[in-house]
Amino acid sequence: MSDLRVIKKYPNRRLYDTVESRYITLDDVRRLVLGRVEFCVIDKRSQQDITRPVLLQVISEQEQRNGTILSQDFLAELIRSHDAGLEGMLSSYLEQSLRLFLSEKPPTEDMAAAAMHLAHQNYQRWHSAQEEIFRTLMKAAAPS
Repeated sequence: MSDLRVIKKYPNRRLYDTVESRYITLDDVRRLVLGRVEFCVIDKRSQQDITRPVLLQVISEQEQRNGTILSQDFLAELIRSHDAGLEGMLSSYLEQSLRLFLSEKPPTEDMAAAAMHLAHQNYQRWHSAQEEIFRTLMKAAAPS
């Protein structure tokens, strides 16, 4: 098992990779995520773990540069969910749904057709599973 890589965020908003002994960008953080490198980001001044806010910055940059995944309606509903007290339940639901949706990779031959077929299969599995997960979570959240 590898050690947790520590990245320090300085007051000047720069990120410093303690393993590579160099300043890094949000694109570098994205590459760490894609490479499945375990890391945490520590605020140099407060010593608090700020990994989640930095990951949100990475997502924000990707949403601005590339095609969007998170629609305006989705983001608005996500904001509303915080006021509804559903944070833990919704977080678990979204994480499990995304994992299920991305769980299979298409075979190498005829990638386009295979990907479309697999995407349809994954969508059907994901949709069925999300309905079941949502029902289960709603039962758990309902007052007794």
